[in-house]
Amino acid sequence: MPLTPQELEQIMERKNKMRRQAYDARAAQENKEEVSAAICEKFIALPEYQKARTAMWYIDCRSETRTKPHLEKEIAKGGKKIIVPYCTVDEKGDNKLGLWHLESFDELVVGKWKILEPPRDRWGDPAKEVEPEALDIVMVPGVGFDRGGGRMGNGQGYYDRLLERARADCPLVALAYESQMFDEVLVAPHDVFMDKVITEKAVYEGKGRN
Repeated sequence: MPLTPQELEQIMERKNKMRRQAYDARAAQENKEEVSAAICEKFIALPEYQKARTAMWYIDCRSETRTKPHLEKEIAKGGKKIIVPYCTVDEKGDNKLGLWHLESFDELVVGKWKILEPPRDRWGDPAKEVEPEALDIVMVPGVGFDRGGGRMGNGQGYYDRLLERARADCPLVALAYESQMFDEVLVAPHDVFMDKVITEKAVYEGKGRN
């Protein structure tokens, strides 16, 4: 039976409370740079990342796991096509992530929510844009996670639409502090489970999309 409006409202209240708890835990994380470095090194060491030719990284903002130092090193190292997302909208006006082939941080400017992104006048540039189906591995941020790969995002739907289009054989790997982990996060039917969740303590094997 479908949920009643009252039941849906109760679920949303619980989810918002959990999201607030996760935000606070992430913001309070100590030694973010040191802990983030350990997490990023585990990501880079994954066999799935090693064999990927086109890899998507997110650029950290606010209290997220810090990715910039390792991302810059990966660009300098070469050998992979590095993709970063930026927030835009589709033809219907719905939130979506554009995907940009990043070759230098000099290409980026400070945009929406103070997140680094390509200049608006270059959005959709066919020489720089890629489609989700071209990705060989996706690094996924989030607010809260569980050890089965459940993910709770910011509630804007940006990553939901991207992950729906990623190839079935493209690993979805989340980065998080251990303090962002729950026994079980509340997920909706459309939510996508991660293949792995990496924290400073462990690499958790998620349910994935299978």
